[in-house]
Amino acid sequence: MKDAAPNLNQRIAERVGQLRTSRELSLDALARKSGVSRSMISLVERGESSPTAVVLEKLAAGLNVPLASLFDPPAAAKQVLSPVARLKDQVEWQDPASGYLRRNVSPANVPQPMKIVEVHFPPRQRVAFETNVRDVTVYEQVWVLEGTIEVTVNNECHRLRAGDCLAMQLDGPKIFHNPTRKTARYAIVVASDSNGRGRR
Repeated sequence: MKDAAPNLNQRIAERVGQLRTSRELSLDALARKSGVSRSMISLVERGESSPTAVVLEKLAAGLNVPLASLFDPPAAAKQVLSPVARLKDQVEWQDPASGYLRRNVSPANVPQPMKIVEVHFPPRQRVAFETNVRDVTVYEQVWVLEGTIEVTVNNECHRLRAGDCLAMQLDGPKIFHNPTRKTARYAIVVASDSNGRGRR
């Protein structure tokens, strides 16, 4: 399900506001934790901005959640949870800066520590995430389904082709780059520390 941009921006707005409020963070406090300006956070929460993947990753780090969590419907926790996410209901979002398309495959707000995301990464594009250290440990594995993608973690570049899988921890900058002329497609599995022990 590819939401119209205004609708998805509103979903992100409500979700960010809900997470910030539940953590008793002011706009200024989240700005300090995430590295995103107070004014930008305010625009995001009002649904008046189309934030890039880089901005959303910073907000997710400041809120101690995986990026995929920002696309969950805010009211889902109050609904009857389904263990099945039908293809037609899976939310798709496109990064306005790079054009990469991500689809949340996992059922929304199911109480499990992992999420699955499918990504279509355009040719010759690059996204550099300035990932901040979270208060919880978040792990990520990238499994390439089609094409080639380069992932740089801790200044080490990994060139991944179809079938390759890279495991990493989200505790520092990472760069995704498609050096080819063909779209790369890969799955990301994200899991947080199920014991609730993270960095302090």
